[in-house]
Formats: sequence, C-alpha cells, structure tokens
Amino acid sequence: MPQSWWRLQMPCPPELEESLLWKLDSLGIPRLAVRHRPEHPGQRQLLAWLPAADWPEEERQRLQAALAPLAEPFALPLPPISWEQQDDEDWSLSWKQHWRPDPVGERLLILPPWLEVPADCAQRLVIRMDPGSAFGTGSHPTTRLCLVALEGMAPDLSGLRVADLGCGSGILGLAALRLGAPSVAAVDTDPLAVRATAGNAQACGLEQRLRVRQGSVETLAELLESRPADLLLCNILAPVIEALCPAFQAVLAPAGLGLLSGLLVSQEPRLRQALAAQGWNAALTARQSDWGLLTIRRA
Repeated sequence: MPQSWWRLQMPCPPELEESLLWKLDSLGIPRLAVRHRPEHPGQRQLLAWLPAADWPEEERQRLQAALAPLAEPFALPLPPISWEQQDDEDWSLSWKQHWRPDPVGERLLILPPWLEVPADCAQRLVIRMDPGSAFGTGSHPTTRLCLVALEGMAPDLSGLRVADLGCGSGILGLAALRLGAPSVAAVDTDPLAVRATAGNAQACGLEQRLRVRQGSVETLAELLESRPADLLLCNILAPVIEALCPAFQAVLAPAGLGLLSGLLVSQEPRLRQALAAQGWNAALTARQSDWGLLTIRRA
C-alpha cells in the first residue's frame, strides 16, 4: 500500500532553528527542510515529513510538547505548528524543491548538489551542501557570522592551517578551503556530523584537504599532530565553549586567531571573562540579531 505522510510546517525563528533541527533529528525525524528566500533570510519555515502510521494524533501532540521547552531560554512562544496529510507523498522530491541557491557575503554560494550554479552567481565560490542532515546548511545567524568573517580574512587564509571544533556539517571548514586555506582538521562528537562533513567534503571535491574525526578538543590536537592551528573555528553553544577553552592552547597557536560563535550577545561578558582567565583576549567583532561572534587572540 502507498505510504501516507504528515507534513509538519511551522515558522522557524533564527534563535530556534538549530535547536529544532537537532531535536527533531534526535526524535527520529530526519526528513527535514528549512525553506527561506535569500532576500528574506529572517523569514524561514521549518518542514518535516513523518510517516502517518507512526504519528497518530496523540503522538503528534507529544511531539509539540517536546518541542515547547526549546523556546523557553529565548523567552519565546513555540511557533504554531500546522499539519497536512499527503497521500503517497514522494517526500524526497517534495523536500528537495524547497532548497534554493543561498549567496553569503560577497563571494560564497551554498548550493545543494542537485542544483546548477545560477548565472548571476557564476563568480562565487561554491560550497556544495547536502541538507539532508540536521547539522547546519549556513542559514543560522551564527554560521553566517562565521562565514562572513572568514570571507573578510581572504586572501590571508592562503597560508593558514585551520582547525574546526564542532564541525557539524563541515560548512565552515569547507568555506575556509574555498577561500584559500591549504588544509582543515575537523572534529565533532556526533558520528552523524562526522559522516555529514565527510560527505559534503566529497561533494565539494575537497576530501583530500579536509580530515575529520569523531571526538572533541583532544582529538583535534591529535589531528593537528601537536602543531596548533593558525585559525580556530568554533561554532557551538557558549557553555560548551566555556568548558573547552582551557584546552584551546593545544589547538590554537600563540599568534593564531579564533572565531567563536554559537553564543548570544548576552552571554558574551561571562564567556569573555572565562577566556581571559585562560590567557585569551576576546572581542565581540560582529553580531546579527541576538547572536554574536567573538574573535580571540593570545593576551
């Protein structure tokens, strides 16, 4: 019998995007998409496809209750969820049709593997990303802050060894390679993120220049072969950055630069204090909405 599907749709505020994608994927809902137009990056819709046989009314109500706490840290209500039943839905084609070329900054273009480069983006540096995993495709403000900061460093990346701590989809490391970095060492504690990064590197033809392994900062130091990187990329939550920063000296050279995102601007003072205690000068160098980017150097 043909399979019937529920399509979940809800507004997706930037503050909640990463949390919602992670939570849905962790609940066994991997068929996800975030729909937005590049000219309106703040107006996004989250879409998910769920087999109707597995998600009766009671289970869908439980799902909504499980998502609600994600909005509480931001003092936001959970956006309203709408459900549409679709008989014999070819969800993969439906899911793909919501993805569009996504220009970032002046030089980068995030593009799903099945789309051609638009004529008006022919001069941009293409980062091929498979949006089938919930590990970030560049739409979240924290990711865009890092991408624009990387672009602003070019062509100075040409001689830099780059480390990506908590690589997710690998988008930051791949952008660094596109902008001239010779190599990237990347780690993530989630094995699915490691697989996503490796797959995206292959889609970009950059698998020979990006090494990725499962683990945290200690594993990253091993990948770097005890030679700390010139540039550290770290787009993870502020409490995790605070917990890991005592080990930053093992992965970032004394004259190196770190780009830290994933933090709310309100979390910056505490994080800057924690970094100072470890010998790092930190400055809030960019922000988008309530999210910020910290740049760190050795004191």
